Amino acid sequence: MSKRRRLRSEVAYSTADRIVVRGHDLVDLIGNVPLGDMAFLELKGRLPTSQESAVFNAITVTLVEHGMTPSTIAARMTYLGAPESLQGAVAAGILGLGGRFGGSVEDIARILQTRLAAATAEADLRQVARDVVEEHRSTKRLIPGIGHPEHKDVDPRVPRLFEVAAANGLSGRHVELVRLIGDEASTALGRKLPVNATGAIGAIASELEIPWQVCRGLAVMARAIGLVAHLQEEVTDPLAMEIWSRVEEEAAEQTREE
Repeated sequence: MSKRRRLRSEVAYSTADRIVVRGHDLVDLIGNVPLGDMAFLELKGRLPTSQESAVFNAITVTLVEHGMTPSTIAARMTYLGAPESLQGAVAAGILGLGGRFGGSVEDIARILQTRLAAATAEADLRQVARDVVEEHRSTKRLIPGIGHPEHKDVDPRVPRLFEVAAANGLSGRHVELVRLIGDEASTALGRKLPVNATGAIGAIASELEIPWQVCRGLAVMARAIGLVAHLQEEVTDPLAMEIWSRVEEEAAEQTREE
């Protein structure tokens, strides 16, 4: 029989009188560390520098809210059916963070991190960007982090994100590559395809050396805050019943027309 592995996490543990998170006593963190810095500590195993804090908080704030998105509607509709389970409604909204909404943070971070890991310091990043665009075109796949159905000319969040990253010394090759991918995609497809917020966040998270495998988690933890706010509004000013009624009404109208 093989030796059993000790069941211990390096993230945190608790005793009768202490809770220790990444080597810090939780009591010392309470009231001294903001939520974004606490998230950084959990992920990176250390508290951020002031520059890292500014950038990490900027990207997580960006991900909290984007209005009546599919995930928000899913959360509201689930809450309509199960008002006793707020956590279930939040979970329903989180489950919608996939390749098209939110989850593309992970997809673009994977591209940026793997391409730059394989490239030399002298590599032509514009050619790397062209290769990324051509590979996605040849397989008819959308390029994650590029283009937006609503913000067609410029995603208003992106210039500010890049500004914060640059002001804090965290605008390097990942940011440069995602910009070039946007440029090359626009040229190849003959229409403006700006870097969107998830593209910018995937690049900046990569500058923070956050592994691409958990970058989607940034959207998960941040959007959960926004979903709770939408559910609070659903309690006081509900929309889910109106959405349901409208769908039923229009479906019935379609049936009559046929």
